[in-house]
Amino acid sequence: MQIIINKVSLDELKKIAQSRFGNLIKAVIDVEKEILVVDSDLHSDEEALLLSKGSKQENLWGINLYPDLYGKKEWIEFDSMINLRPSFGNRTRGINSIEIQKRIIVIVNKLIIK
Repeated sequence: MQIIINKVSLDELKKIAQSRFGNLIKAVIDVEKEILVVDSDLHSDEEALLLSKGSKQENLWGINLYPDLYGKKEWIEFDSMINLRPSFGNRTRGINSIEIQKRIIVIVNKLIIK
């Protein structure tokens, strides 16, 4: 697993995708710290890593990235079992809050460069 604090290249993400699932990367983002974890088979493993580094559960969201779709709306998919948290008002695998989705898009686009 890799914690992305500074920028990472799209080419690096493509290599990670090829080594795991081919066309996608599972990632967990901390919307408060503005960091991202990639390179794991499970969102829950990435979530556990961030929690061990001091992140708070309510700030962590699972997403999938499709490097080949970079720049298109579909390049970020808001879908993960870790997002299913009724106690935080999210009752689906998606991310119901448009505000959080927008924050994620901004952070991802800041951390990943072409």
